[in-house]
Amino acid sequence: VQLQASGGGLVQAGDSLRLSCAASRRTFSNYAMGWFRQAPGKEREFVAGISWSGSSTYYGDSVKDRFTAYRDNAKNTVYLRMNSLKPEDTAVYYCAAAPYVRSRYGDESEYHYWGQGTQVTVSS
Repeated sequence: VQLQASGGGLVQAGDSLRLSCAASRRTFSNYAMGWFRQAPGKEREFVAGISWSGSSTYYGDSVKDRFTAYRDNAKNTVYLRMNSLKPEDTAVYYCAAAPYVRSRYGDESEYHYWGQGTQVTVSS
């Protein structure tokens, strides 16, 4: 599975942004998907996860109630809607695909495929 993340950019605090992650494979709907981010000098952090059907979603504590993950399996695409952005949301955002999640969506080892990342910069 090849993943292509897009939609990043430079925004101001309080703005919204939507990231997209397009998958190359028609079996995309079989995969759970995750969003992670990495800020300069920091470890990669779990942002959101979504089940193959989209019926279940999971979020990191720092983005709960602000970010929403959803997917359109007909378009082989998963999205991350980000509202009320803060400067601390500045990071490279990665999407990732997991054939199945055995334990936790927040565990990077669950994911077999990763996109190249898209930069999100939030100015104060």
